[in-house]
Amino acid sequence: MNSPFKNPVGITHVWHALRYARDGLQTAWQHEDAFRQEVLVSAVALPIVWFCPVDLTGKVLMVLCLLLVLIVELINSALEAAVDHTSLERHPLAKRAKDIASAAVLLSILNASLVWGVLLWHSI
Repeated sequence: MNSPFKNPVGITHVWHALRYARDGLQTAWQHEDAFRQEVLVSAVALPIVWFCPVDLTGKVLMVLCLLLVLIVELINSALEAAVDHTSLERHPLAKRAKDIASAAVLLSILNASLVWGVLLWHSI
């Protein structure tokens, strides 16, 4: 059974998907303080990458770690919005879902810090 909410296939589908992704980034920027903070940290850190005495593979890893933090934050924000839409009452399962998603963000930040630290330490 096909959903009436599905977009057409082919290039039209790609166009709609890109528009939805743009809308998601705009919404995250407008409504999520943590996402804005992580984007700003990434915007400062990205130019620093190119001046670091690290080989190309290390630079790519540094950039990918920054992107991973943003990706995990977007997923965390989406999960929180979905949970809040379902119910605003306090529930142990809602808390568990939100806490686990927050832990994923923390781990992605620790991962980025570790990768950056090891690569920079190894380069001196």
